[in-house]
Amino acid sequence: MTIHDIYQAQRSYFASGATRPLSFRKTQLKELRKAIKRHENEILAALHADMRKAPVEAYGSEIGLLYEEIDHTLAHLRQWMKPVPVSSPLMHYPSGSVIYREPKGLTLLIGPWNYPFQLLINPLIGAIAAGNCAILKPSELAPATEAVIRKVIADAFKPELVAVVTGEGHVVIPGLMQHRFDHIFFTGSIPVGKKILEMAAPHLSPVTLELGGKSPCIVDERADLKTAAKRIIWGKCWNAGQTCIAPDYVLAHEKVADRLMEHMKSAIHQFFGENPANSPDYPRMINEKRFDQVASYLQQGKVFTGGQTERSDKYIAPTILTDVSFESPVMKEEIFGPVLPVIPYKTTAEAIGMIAQNPYPLALYVFSSSRRTEQAFIEKVAFGGGCINNTLVHFANIELPFGGVGYSGMGRYHGRNSFNEFTHEKGVLKTATWLDVPMKYPPFNNKLKLLKMIQK
Repeated sequence: MTIHDIYQAQRSYFASGATRPLSFRKTQLKELRKAIKRHENEILAALHADMRKAPVEAYGSEIGLLYEEIDHTLAHLRQWMKPVPVSSPLMHYPSGSVIYREPKGLTLLIGPWNYPFQLLINPLIGAIAAGNCAILKPSELAPATEAVIRKVIADAFKPELVAVVTGEGHVVIPGLMQHRFDHIFFTGSIPVGKKILEMAAPHLSPVTLELGGKSPCIVDERADLKTAAKRIIWGKCWNAGQTCIAPDYVLAHEKVADRLMEHMKSAIHQFFGENPANSPDYPRMINEKRFDQVASYLQQGKVFTGGQTERSDKYIAPTILTDVSFESPVMKEEIFGPVLPVIPYKTTAEAIGMIAQNPYPLALYVFSSSRRTEQAFIEKVAFGGGCINNTLVHFANIELPFGGVGYSGMGRYHGRNSFNEFTHEKGVLKTATWLDVPMKYPPFNNKLKLLKMIQK
């Protein structure tokens, strides 16, 4: 089927009303879960082939999260779909008001390469739960996962409900977006996100953008340094740093910066051994282009530990950099790799000023035992979401909305937020006919005084 054929088939199918009933939506979610389960080993093998992800990491970050999302949605979908009565203004008495939740229609979901399975299927769960049809565009940069996504989706759905379109993104996506979609969900880089918005603008299609940015990690003098070091290195080296919410750089209080770096060096050794290249638990860069970009950052500071590379293996060791300039590319661009600059600071205000040089991070992490320090960063820095004394794990809490702000994106998903993102809330006010208050009708005469009294 051509893109046009798929699009027309989904338009007709959605117009039939088949996707609207609760029973249909729940059935489709269960079919998706079954299909993932049937192909679980293939998914793990594909992720290893594309990025050398260890089974535990691949399952935890790409499959297990989806099972939780589906189960949570199935448990709550009936309640989410219910119409919600709300109050009505007295001047429109006798009236009642209700918010109805209905599907938007046809959705386009564009996935990234770094978590190529989970970050495409996760928003699909929300799209199906909300009663929509969907066209999926997986990343061609993870070809093994792209192939298994096609199998999973074909196993679970008819193409008039959910279909996969593959190919080079710069060719396929403009072709797709010649059509009007009722919602577009994109996960990827800021430059491509801007292009998605441009292509959506002529159709006035609503867009969710899950982007990135430079997510800071702040460690003050009251932090538990050993625990902070382990959690920072874990978050940075998960997927070899190719994570949109990975700690991009560390701001360490000058009193503890040296000790923190020693603890982080020890954590690297504890996790991956003397030579991380030999660890079965340490992934690789997605391709040579990404390797070259991340490797270039190694020259932009002093290597405290790590720094080893092997281009033929797409391997870059977990690396801590010091003496970096805020004007260098490593502090201007999202690193998206296992290179971690550490910069000392003196005061909370100074740290907040440093963060402001790369505004609107997708995530922010604070390590401290001080409630005042926590609140200072939460209240004074605009960021998508984050953790206190941890990294990454806010993403795994279905009850928390996930998304960016400013340059790091727009829109929210996970759990109920995913359902809401793909749902149109239709407000309806119903007025009885047994009483018809004449106040709103001309002639108005002296009704202004009465109107002001009612609307006080």
